[in-house]
Amino acid sequence: MMKFLQRLGKALMLPVACLPICGILMGIGYLLCPQTMQGGDITGTIPTIGLFLVKAGGALIDNMAILFAIGVGVGMADDKDGTAGLAALASWLMITTLLGEGVVTVIRPSVAENATQLLAFQKIANPFIGIISGLIGGLTYNRFKSTKLPDFLAFFSGKRCVTILAGLFSIIASAILLFVWPLVFGALVAIGKGIVGLDAVGAGIYAFLNRLLIPTGLHHALNNVFWFDTIGLGDLTHFWAGDTSADVSWSLGMYMSGFFPCMMFGVPAAAIAMIRSAKPEKRKVAIGLLSSAAIASFVCGVTEPFEFAFMFLAPGLYVLYALLYGIFVAVTTVVGFRAGFSFSAGATDLLFSASLPAAAKTWLILPLGLAAAVIFYVVFRFAIVKFNLKTPGREDDDTDEEKIVLANDNYTEMARIILEGLGGAANVTSIDNCITRLRLEVKDTTLVNEKKIKSSGAAGVIRPGKTSVQVIIGPKVQFVADEFKKLV
Repeated sequence: MMKFLQRLGKALMLPVACLPICGILMGIGYLLCPQTMQGGDITGTIPTIGLFLVKAGGALIDNMAILFAIGVGVGMADDKDGTAGLAALASWLMITTLLGEGVVTVIRPSVAENATQLLAFQKIANPFIGIISGLIGGLTYNRFKSTKLPDFLAFFSGKRCVTILAGLFSIIASAILLFVWPLVFGALVAIGKGIVGLDAVGAGIYAFLNRLLIPTGLHHALNNVFWFDTIGLGDLTHFWAGDTSADVSWSLGMYMSGFFPCMMFGVPAAAIAMIRSAKPEKRKVAIGLLSSAAIASFVCGVTEPFEFAFMFLAPGLYVLYALLYGIFVAVTTVVGFRAGFSFSAGATDLLFSASLPAAAKTWLILPLGLAAAVIFYVVFRFAIVKFNLKTPGREDDDTDEEKIVLANDNYTEMARIILEGLGGAANVTSIDNCITRLRLEVKDTTLVNEKKIKSSGAAGVIRPGKTSVQVIIGPKVQFVADEFKKLV
């Protein structure tokens, strides 16, 4: 199970890599065009450019669930083939259509009479469903990519049947979710109603559950309880409407304010802890991923690039991360810092919400932020090192392949010798590579000469299947693969 989660975590890195630039674009866009959040006419060159940037970044943020579907589909495929991504997209379209409000209320008319169940299906296009669709696409591809059908159906053999079968599995999944999804969603709404009366402690519990549910997308159910008028609250809507605590029955902003020190200061500090904990040879990669995620979190509160970078690699650390949110939201509620967001708890929303009537003691962001930075850094650094957690830059290498020093740096010559050792171009049916290996399929394994292949300077040869051959090259595998493809 852990290996599956780790593989899923790596698959999620593909769509997550799209998100940092979105957060940066939206943060700059909001600064240039505050009207996109606050309302009002958009006139002038600079506000227009800001609107353009906001929409550019939002195009991917708003469709993150689709990115997860395609990214997980390709990432879970054994050979990272795009067919799996296509199958995942087909699965996503089918599930979200079959479980859309219009279809569900016809199939189950009683849903229309239950506000919670209706809301559940109105929120069906979420990252959790995207991940399910990606798994359907990827796992279907792995199982049926080599399927051989009778001659009269030969056109649909192999990869062509994957999307068809993924569609069939999606219908089954939709039938199950038709009854399971409203129960899950309803349970979350019930939890929300139960903690409303707990004041600051309740706000902390909400924040903890909000972060904990991010991987599934089910946090939207809780958000609807606390931020919008699902059960008579509406912390966000009342805050931006210009109301104050005197106009409502709770301390307005208490379900948003505590996220600011965590997202603006805690996340960047945790990212630094991860970078400092990365293996020296992988630190540059970790910096590239985590620095952009930290900027996105600080500027406009986009935390998904950071969270999805480690939640499946180190789930225990993610629970600690969610707990830190709960603590800071509770503390922030008690000390009286109040700010609101219309997008997320980044510097941009803090700047624009500071002038609203419900805002209070916004200067406390500095001491609260400093405390968040120190605590997030210490907790992450200690946990990562103490328990040897596989955060970005600390992942296990395949048999230490990252440390391989090739005996031959002539990639063209290496490729030529490997091809000869495989029995020539006529014997090779498929070529691919991962981070450290050439992944090949051959017609006749008796023609494979491992001694010849190793003489090229390769570190080793593995035969994971009847017709599969993997040649261990190391981190420079891409250069060998490029030359190999040219020869074939």
